[in-house]
Amino acid sequence: MRITARELNRSTLGRQLLLRREPLGVADAVCRVVALQAQQAASPYIALWNRLTDFDPAALDAAFVNGTVVKATLMRITLHAVHAEDYRAFREAMEPTLRAARLDDRLRASGLTVGDADALVPDLLEYADQPRAAAEMEAWLEQRLGVSPDPRAWQGLRGYAPLLHAPTGGPWSFGYRPSYVAPRTRPVLANPDVSAESLQTLVKRYLEGFGPASVADVA
Repeated sequence: MRITARELNRSTLGRQLLLRREPLGVADAVCRVVALQAQQAASPYIALWNRLTDFDPAALDAAFVNGTVVKATLMRITLHAVHAEDYRAFREAMEPTLRAARLDDRLRASGLTVGDADALVPDLLEYADQPRAAAEMEAWLEQRLGVSPDPRAWQGLRGYAPLLHAPTGGPWSFGYRPSYVAPRTRPVLANPDVSAESLQTLVKRYLEGFGPASVADVA
């Protein structure tokens, strides 16, 4: 079956919940749209308010607190909110980009090598088995290295290591001073085959909503 450009446009908008507000819960909505931009703390709240009927910000607060929805550095190397069950696939799919952008430039400038980062990340994630403030993470790194590191070392690690932003309370769940916590399920790093497979999985899941039935519903 072939569809017109208009039908494809309407189907795409419908998949992103942009035709009308829908009566969905926040976790189902995040799963449906795949990811929400979250560089600004208020962004996912505004995005869901525009998509859902009777949206309650407290429901998204609760989803962040109980870990159903998580926030991390992902697409375009910026913060996004995704369903927790999707996080591993997203992080694995983004692995080549994050590795190149965060390890090759900032770490080298700080005096650490890519090998140093690979050795540090597993222990860093073990330390982050509970929410840790940025100052705690930097102190851990200094203790581990035995010297006060260049600030670019932590900047590179925090952007590359698969760390989630832990909610800190207050309006929009996250403040300007982030805390970090390791994900419940660790993604596989530095494996091109896993990255490619995860990317295919995400694309396939997103496209599952496209087809004759969905086109008819939103045309």
